[in-house]
Amino acid sequence: MKSMFTFDSMLTPKLVTGLYWLLIIIAVISGLGTMFSGYEGLTAGTFFLGLITMILGSIGARIWCELMIVIFKINENLQILKDKQ
Repeated sequence: MKSMFTFDSMLTPKLVTGLYWLLIIIAVISGLGTMFSGYEGLTAGTFFLGLITMILGSIGARIWCELMIVIFKINENLQILKDKQ
């Protein structure tokens, strides 16, 4: 508990996994909403736009979360190097 209050350990890397799944759910719901939001019902344009929203949203969420993890891994490695000196 002390390491959390002194910022010796990071809390955010533990939260990134949960945030990733939340972003995936948002991308899927957004894509489904786009697929079935046409005024005349299901059309090919809105269906493919919703599919693209789901795919690109999922890929974007993965890339963003991986970049966040990389930043924290760099921090961990720098801490290890600092402690060796």
